[in-house]
Amino acid sequence: MNEQIEPSGLGSVIVGTGFGVLTHLRAMRLAGIEVHALVGRDPEKTKDRAKRSDVPLGLTSLAEALALPGVDMVSVATPPHTHAEIVLEAIAAGKHIHCEKPFARDLEEAKKMQAAAEEAGVVNAVGMEFRFDTWQALAARAIKEGVIGEPRMATFLMHVPVLADPESEVPAWWSSKEDGGGWLGAYGSHIIDQVRFTLGEISGLSASLCLVVDREWSADDSYSIHFRTENGCDGIMQSTASSWGPMLMGTRITGSKGTLWFEGDWLEGISVNVADSSGTRTLDVPEELKTLPPSPPPVEFMQTAYDCLHAAGFDIGPCTRVFESMRDQILGRDVPPDPVHASFADGARCQAVLDAVRKSSEERCWVELN
Repeated sequence: MNEQIEPSGLGSVIVGTGFGVLTHLRAMRLAGIEVHALVGRDPEKTKDRAKRSDVPLGLTSLAEALALPGVDMVSVATPPHTHAEIVLEAIAAGKHIHCEKPFARDLEEAKKMQAAAEEAGVVNAVGMEFRFDTWQALAARAIKEGVIGEPRMATFLMHVPVLADPESEVPAWWSSKEDGGGWLGAYGSHIIDQVRFTLGEISGLSASLCLVVDREWSADDSYSIHFRTENGCDGIMQSTASSWGPMLMGTRITGSKGTLWFEGDWLEGISVNVADSSGTRTLDVPEELKTLPPSPPPVEFMQTAYDCLHAAGFDIGPCTRVFESMRDQILGRDVPPDPVHASFADGARCQAVLDAVRKSSEERCWVELN
């Protein structure tokens, strides 16, 4: 864990004045990366947020930001339908690149960004920061070490009330299927990455997307996905952002020799537990998997229901780890192999699953993934 922040000598710009300010900015600074500018669409808002955040410049021109001296990397925290244009421009300028999820609007767009980054040889990462979350990382390591034998059945469940009120304010892209919106992209992409990182690649699925609350949306606020992995695990991912009442959350993976599950909640703390023929036990957390504790963003930036998703600051520790991993890779340092940050290749694979979910929901069929 970070005990002392040491400047890395690396500089960055952040494109996006929402989540980019709430989390990316703080995580970069904790990783010792200097932020030279924010880039946004609204000149006044961008300058105001830059000033309040002690960032030297608030700009509306990406080209101007990329030309600043000392800029080594770019972090993109804008709506998914804008990612490709921004990412490709940053890569063409020779910058290392971090891009938020959902990575793209479709697989074709995702592959273009992946190919450009790999051809340019720049360090690349997608914002799947929760593979660094202590309990997810511990569970993935335990399963890979065979603690429960071969994974055979898995459940990933979360119901939250964040969009239960139809007047809840969220970014415009959330309402649009064409723009990569909906709860599937906003939250489901994290769970798809968790499944891939913990259990292996998804080989096929059937799914349904729906709106629990009446809204004028073309995108979803809820999803149910039945999947199978290449190594034979059968699983369910289900979540809604529109469930009144207390949060319902559960992750449980049953293997040939035992069962693993999470217990507790984000506020009180979570443990990873295993039961098998020898009894039930809580797994110890190795020091290298611990992250910084939650840290809420500045209250003056919390304006919408979307902002409130990040109000407790659970993502600051894992996100800091992503930027630390990128920093070390850029500087040629040794990077721990477990966990490893999600690359553009991971982003494209996740996008293939998202596309398959949408296809299955629309055509009411099982979809095989190559």
